[in-house]
Amino acid sequence: MSTLRGYRWLGWGALALGFAFLYLPILLLMLFSFNSSRLASVWAGFSTRWYGELFNDRALMDALWMSLKVAFWTACAATVLGTMAAMVMTRFRNFRGKSAFSALITAPLVMPDVILGFSLMTLLVSMGSIPGFPARGAMTIWIAHVTFTLSFVAVVVSSRLQELDISLEEAAMDLGASRLTVFLKITLPIIAPALLAGWLLAFTLSLDDVVIASFVAGPSSTTLPMKVFASVRMGISPKINALATLMVSAVAVAAVIGWFFNARAEKRRQADLQLARQDNG
Repeated sequence: MSTLRGYRWLGWGALALGFAFLYLPILLLMLFSFNSSRLASVWAGFSTRWYGELFNDRALMDALWMSLKVAFWTACAATVLGTMAAMVMTRFRNFRGKSAFSALITAPLVMPDVILGFSLMTLLVSMGSIPGFPARGAMTIWIAHVTFTLSFVAVVVSSRLQELDISLEEAAMDLGASRLTVFLKITLPIIAPALLAGWLLAFTLSLDDVVIASFVAGPSSTTLPMKVFASVRMGISPKINALATLMVSAVAVAAVIGWFFNARAEKRRQADLQLARQDNG
């Protein structure tokens, strides 16, 4: 009994160390965002001055707005293209070149960011001589981000499509529904959680990327990760701590809201199941 209790305390200790390793640096970063000192690692008293200076930093705010715009449109385009690729890989089972198509779709998942960024930069430079092709800037960052994020969306959506009972679609078509109607009325509502997960994953990957964006960005287009990376090389500013605290807080609030709605939907579903059992009984 004592041995079992000792293993239990050892397990709880290992779990606590794991959580401390993951979240203690984030908590310290949030704490030092309220530091009055210009040195980010020396505590000199409580102050909110860096939040005011953060919002007055025009360059940092422009970089944040650039990143949010690129990430939003990247997630939207990657969700559409990734869903189309997933439909091809799961619904069209036999066509010439399917193996090559699947390999090309999933290649960015295992390709180093440096290689992918350099190859995209070479492609964009070579296409720069085409009349009307956009110069290196926000548009080229968007193209590069869509290129590698659609692979993640395709994998997430295809895994959900493989679990989908195809007999539901076949039954709808037997009743006279067209393929478009079947997709909009049957397939799309079922795979909606996977689409949302793929959208959020693409948005996060685009917002977080610094390597690929550094290769394809122009002189007048700087994303937030690029700005933060450049400022950290010259010394950590408490404004970066304040920015990180706001981003962590926004993610935490979004996670709590999502959990609340999921819990309410699950409670409603359980109530409907219980009511159905009572009716059947």
